[in-house]
Amino acid sequence: MVGGFTERVVESNGILLRTLEAGRPGDPLVVLAHGFPELAFSWRHQLTTLSEAGYHVLAPDQRGYGGSSRPAAVDAYTIIELTADLIGLLEYAGADRATFVGHDWGSIVTWAVPLLYPDRVERVAGLSGPPVPRPRRPPIESWRRKFGDAFFYILYFQEPGVADADLGRDPTTTIRRTLGASSRPADLATRLMRPGPEGYVERLPDPDGLPHWLTRDELEYYIAEFTRTGFTGALNWYRNFDRNWELTADTPASTIAVPSLFIAGTDDPVLTFTATDRFAEVVSGPYREVLLDGAGHWIQQERPDEVNEALLEWMSE
Repeated sequence: MVGGFTERVVESNGILLRTLEAGRPGDPLVVLAHGFPELAFSWRHQLTTLSEAGYHVLAPDQRGYGGSSRPAAVDAYTIIELTADLIGLLEYAGADRATFVGHDWGSIVTWAVPLLYPDRVERVAGLSGPPVPRPRRPPIESWRRKFGDAFFYILYFQEPGVADADLGRDPTTTIRRTLGASSRPADLATRLMRPGPEGYVERLPDPDGLPHWLTRDELEYYIAEFTRTGFTGALNWYRNFDRNWELTADTPASTIAVPSLFIAGTDDPVLTFTATDRFAEVVSGPYREVLLDGAGHWIQQERPDEVNEALLEWMSE
């Protein structure tokens, strides 16, 4: 399923990252960071297009995912480690700086890179996840106050072992229903992640077949990888929200000074609980927002041509 790209296993920040590589070493470097539950394969449409436009492109399975290392300790998945993993790819490529593009959880990581490593970033983009300022209080505390007894998937993910077992009980159904159901407007926090009496998969509605952007073979690639690895590594990212809040109280840069880009779909359910209007509190450099009408959450796979066009136009300026 990764034909056409070079697959590398890159040592970075003390772990191994299975990485898809396209383009010529020495060309301007672009690092692509996926989200949950995704893989480097989620960037398959961008790898070719960006490399053909003259960029050297690296897309890792991030730690905890796919063919990359999956440390056992929860605190091995802090924003400090996740950003250092991406910086390690610059060392592999022999590059001083790179453009970083993230999707979903990957965007949280890429927005943090210019704050923690301001001298290593040429540009930064986030897909489906806008830049937001550091909250006044720990995020988990805030979400518990906001949602109370109501179900919220990030709170459900907090206790080790619970969501891991629910999602891992039937990876085929988990992946099929997650990628399929959230491609159309829905409340991600309740419709996709709510556990039932018998676990995660019991109360999820069955999507009407596959979304138009996902082939059966592509779906099977995701299923095979998460069947092999389980979900614990990926879920450990969520278990560090409060720890990340503590670790980013003081960062080398106080704002994002490089050119930045936010791309999202107007039907992305994540935007129902994530503010998009507070970017000026954290971004001091040039900022652009692109909203794709009718697009859902998996935007770089669902609307690759429009995403690629927006990225290339922005990077060429």
